[in-house]
Parts: sequence; structure tokens; C-alpha cells
Amino acid sequence: MGSSVRTFSPKVSEITREWLVIDAEGLVLGRVATVAASLLRGKHRVYFAPHVDCGDNVIIVNADKVVLTANKAAQKFAYHHSGYPGGLRATSWQTLLDEDPVKLVFDAVKGMVPKNRLGRGIMGKLFVYAGPEHPHAAQTPTKYDTSAIRRG
Repeated sequence: MGSSVRTFSPKVSEITREWLVIDAEGLVLGRVATVAASLLRGKHRVYFAPHVDCGDNVIIVNADKVVLTANKAAQKFAYHHSGYPGGLRATSWQTLLDEDPVKLVFDAVKGMVPKNRLGRGIMGKLFVYAGPEHPHAAQTPTKYDTSAIRRG
């Protein structure tokens, strides 16, 4: 046998995490969510590994100004079940956008990360705020370029 090439697997101690701010004003919800989920997982890294959390910390601001296209606000619903018979509750996306836009954006990103222990750890690095202000100035976050994300 010749020389063997070893598969590189990143160690948690070797991963450097950045802080990124995404301004969601005027952007389509699904497109913001896919970009955020990709950054959270670390798929933009050259040393990405699907079994390791090698992503960045993501701050999404202006969640209340996100755009829903194709009448989704009226037609789509967020569901919650109490666990009891007849305990299914449905809230329209329009109501969520008006009353709790943070939950709407958070749940959109949550649906795009793995549904396991790794995904729950990844979601701990997502911070969503309805307005333009965030309390993470001490982490010196850099603004993420949203020009590639199509506007609504």
C-alpha cells in the first residue's frame, strides 16, 4: 500500500467563532433563515464537518421588518399542541409577525438545522431581535453582507 491520506476532522478547541450581524430589514424570511442556518452550522468554513459544531454566532436584527411573500402571512400557520386531546393551537404568520416576530424568525431557522443534540447546541448561538439594537456590542460583531440575499 502507498501513502495514506488522513481525513481531517476539526477539534472543538481549534475552531474560531466569529460574531455576525444580519440586518433582516426588507429581506425575505426564508432567505434570511437559510443564510443564518448555514452560518450557524459552519458550512462556509473550509474545515466543515457535519458532526462538529464549527459555525459562527449569528445576530439577526430588525426581525419585525422581514418580508413574507406570496400571501404566506394569511395562509400559513404556526402550530402548538398542549399534549391534551383537542389541544392544537394555530397562530397565523401575520399574527406572529405583528406580535412576536422573534419567534417567527427563530422557528424558521430552527427548521433548517439538524433535529438532534448538535442542532440544539447550534441554536444556542442564534440571537434574534425585533428592533435594530442588540446587546452584543462587547463581542464586536461584524456586519454580514446581505446584498446577495434577494429582497422581497
